[in-house]
Amino acid sequence: MAVQTVVAPRRDSAGEPTPEVTKRRRRWRSGWAGYVFLAPGFALFVVVLLIPIARAVQVSFYQWLPFPGADNTFVGLDNYTRAVADPQFRLGLVNAIVYMLVTVPGQILLGLGVALLLHQRLPGRSLFRVLFYLPVITSWVVVSLLFRYLFATDSGLVNWVLVDVLHVAGHPVGWLDSRWTGIGALSILGIWKGVGWTAVILLAGMTGVPRELHESAAVDGAGYFRRTWHVTLPALRRTLLFLSVMLVIGGFNVFISVLLMTAGGPAGETEMPLTYLYKQAFNFLEFGYGSAIAVIMTVLILILSIGQTLIANRAERGE
Repeated sequence: MAVQTVVAPRRDSAGEPTPEVTKRRRRWRSGWAGYVFLAPGFALFVVVLLIPIARAVQVSFYQWLPFPGADNTFVGLDNYTRAVADPQFRLGLVNAIVYMLVTVPGQILLGLGVALLLHQRLPGRSLFRVLFYLPVITSWVVVSLLFRYLFATDSGLVNWVLVDVLHVAGHPVGWLDSRWTGIGALSILGIWKGVGWTAVILLAGMTGVPRELHESAAVDGAGYFRRTWHVTLPALRRTLLFLSVMLVIGGFNVFISVLLMTAGGPAGETEMPLTYLYKQAFNFLEFGYGSAIAVIMTVLILILSIGQTLIANRAERGE
């Protein structure tokens, strides 16, 4: 016995599409409209980011020379094993971790303090917001050269204040001439440059905290610091997670300030992964080795970012 399939009419008696057909068409059009708007940004993402990443991964497996017609030799994982065994790369990685451990908490704590201050109804609040954000939009080249002058051994402003004004040092300190003082100067610049951005992000998060929660806590007798600890900070949990991930990425990607202030010296003691990568690729034409370092850093930062997110999500769920 044949089974007949009943097909719903696509048009009514007047020749117009039925409501079901019209609804499906609207859903289809609205869905494709989103893809159309996303297409230019996605194409730019592919051209600017994905293709260079794929090319860098490819180059990392070769002894690659940037000359037309050069004989690029496939070396497999040799560049990666070389990077793992390279003491200078490991030193740069340790320096980046120290820099990150100093600058990330510093930017978050100081940025939180600035955000709490600017969140109050103070006279001239808009002016202070601009002043605190001014270092963020200032060129890294400009501020790096400025801090190199501030921490210069002979004519630096910091040594002049310590030696000639406060008399707390008997002779000028070579801030940029040793490993830990150099990293300290770089960290001060990193914190000063990023506090304004951190404060703006936290300030945006604070505007989303319902005022009723603060008012209820105040009625219960909670002071300002208790309201900040029990109301404001829990509401900023996601914002703080975003900041920590972004600042960790930025900490491992420090480059311009190191290149202009210390150039990785003395004797490579303040070298960072990106400055070491840059020198290997463009000074010694070791593009395959430099690409391998770039891939290693990308994977490492990706693992750290995912780990931070997972730990924060488990803490939020109380696991």
